[in-house]
Amino acid sequence: MEEKKIGVVTHYFGHLGVGIIKIEAEGLKKGDTLHFKGHTTDFQQVIRSLQIEHKDVDQVKVGDAVGTKVNEPLREHDEVFKIKEA
Repeated sequence: MEEKKIGVVTHYFGHLGVGIIKIEAEGLKKGDTLHFKGHTTDFQQVIRSLQIEHKDVDQVKVGDAVGTKVNEPLREHDEVFKIKEA
């Protein structure tokens, strides 16, 4: 499996379990698998929800700040990688 850094976590809403990701490279769509990695963060998750400004979207592009529901806590500055099957 290959990983490519696509963004960084800019905020985490603990009470909602939602992370905000600033997309810096490549796009992202529902069904993609992401790897969240940081000082104390290290987990993978298939993305089931994406929102921009509280509106559901199916995909996002470079420059977007997108919210997604996550299974584990995130921290600001955690890196976000998209996993590509070989």
